[in-house]
Amino acid sequence: MSRIAIIAALEREVSILIRRSRRVEHNHSGRSFIFYEIGDSILVAGGIGPEAARRAAEAAVAIYHVDLLHSVGFAGALQAGMRVGDIFTPSLVIDCRDGSRISIEGGKGTLLTCTHVAGAQQKAKLAQAYTAQAIDMEAAAVAAAARAHGIAFHATKVISDGFEFDMPDLSPFIDVQGRFGNARFVLYAALRPWLWLRMAELARNSGKAAKVLGEYLNDPRHLPNTPIEAKTI
Repeated sequence: MSRIAIIAALEREVSILIRRSRRVEHNHSGRSFIFYEIGDSILVAGGIGPEAARRAAEAAVAIYHVDLLHSVGFAGALQAGMRVGDIFTPSLVIDCRDGSRISIEGGKGTLLTCTHVAGAQQKAKLAQAYTAQAIDMEAAAVAAAARAHGIAFHATKVISDGFEFDMPDLSPFIDVQGRFGNARFVLYAALRPWLWLRMAELARNSGKAAKVLGEYLNDPRHLPNTPIEAKTI
């Protein structure tokens, strides 16, 4: 049985798994990480964005000597046919920053990793440019860490915002550690009534996506078997 590190951005994405875990704190490279131990797997919510994901993945490899890095969490749809709550396990991950590509055995479709939250217009442009089905902010960085250490990589994402949903610009509320400032964002949104309906829809969609992802990952049949090492193509 492989030792798997599940790398998420936010704890709310994987709250169902956290409920049955053992919480442990470790330090790595001068940073503190909260790990959740679940049998032969460990889980860490490392923060939003590629740098936060890379740091979490490196910590998991160094501390737990895992065989496989599994990037999980929310993703935005880049095709109209992708619906909120759809599980997406890609066969290809593309990094927007440098165009690098990582293939994954057994998946289907393309996941694009970018450094920012994409609104509706950006989704349309990215979908056309990359012929991808979904977009996130972490998977490519986790894949790069797996490749660097010569271990396996897998990705499981859940669609949390549809193709036509216009995500607000969340960048000002994400700090350098990849943490989201909930209180600051709530205050920001409270003073802008035109955002209220969109925020309510986003909250509903995120709740649905988290529930579906948690139930999916909680099923042992959906744990990835150790595939071949992450391959650059």
